[in-house]
Amino acid sequence: MFVDEARIYIKAGFGGNGRVSFRHEKFVPKGGPDGGDGGNGGDVILIVDKNITTLITFKYSQHYRAGNGKHGMGAKKHGHSGDNNVISVPIGTIVRDAGTGEILADLSDPHDRVVVAFGGKGGRGNARFATPTNQTPRRAEKGTYGEEKILLLELKILADVGLVGFPNTGKSTLLSRVSSAHPKIADYPFTTLQPNLGIVHYSDLKSLVMADIPGIIEGAHEGKGLGFRFLRHIERTKVLLFLIECTSENPVGDYMKLLEELRLFSAQLMTKPRLVALTKTDFFPVGEKISVPDFKDNVKTFLISSVRGDGIERLVYYLGSLVEETTKKSSC
Repeated sequence: MFVDEARIYIKAGFGGNGRVSFRHEKFVPKGGPDGGDGGNGGDVILIVDKNITTLITFKYSQHYRAGNGKHGMGAKKHGHSGDNNVISVPIGTIVRDAGTGEILADLSDPHDRVVVAFGGKGGRGNARFATPTNQTPRRAEKGTYGEEKILLLELKILADVGLVGFPNTGKSTLLSRVSSAHPKIADYPFTTLQPNLGIVHYSDLKSLVMADIPGIIEGAHEGKGLGFRFLRHIERTKVLLFLIECTSENPVGDYMKLLEELRLFSAQLMTKPRLVALTKTDFFPVGEKISVPDFKDNVKTFLISSVRGDGIERLVYYLGSLVEETTKKSSC
């Protein structure tokens, strides 16, 4: 099961209390203060685990607490700090404060690690309060509370190429043709209910990651159909491949509608490199000339059939070159 949203409660540990204590030694009836400090409470930490691809763990486990700090002891012995609670999440996880909506972290690097709730500070023991004028202090501090929050976790998949199209335009069929992924394929809308990823090899030693995004409908930016819950997965892709049926009565209109949904969802999507694949050319006899419409913005267009294999090799090679070029530009 693919889960890309989760709500969890986290609680960092309490700080331990400081100790009020005095030395009790032979021949020293009134020893000085020797109360130790309390230990700090444990933190709640999120780390990226590249072996995790979904937030399904948080569907069944929603409460996470770190350990409390131990209290201080005599002989100036400090209490042990509480254990941290380290939680693994998939790469591409965005962490929000459920109360404010503020983004606390965007874990998009395999080495990302962030403290999302800090443990309380341990209180000082009475040995800390000794002064020349007060050599026997009888006060110590209590530990402070650890932070507690409700977090919203959102997963945006990381892929090089995102497939964009209306339902049943052949996105899943293309992914299954060019990779070893096996998405569900059927001749009705919304067969794909979750993003699917596939590794696509375009040369002997080079590959890219392609994402089959569930079909977009008009109003998707407002949450209609499968809505913006899946549109957000497109935000992390480097290149957008629009799939339009070559048998459509108005392929240019279909393309413009898809562009508009993306623009209304996030204007940043309009800056990504994009190209068009006119799908299902197997509806025409081999060798029959198929007219390519003018898509207005001079977008590169390919004629393909995922069933028959028409144009697939050329498309994949071009995608690989475009991903490489985009990656170089972003690293400059």
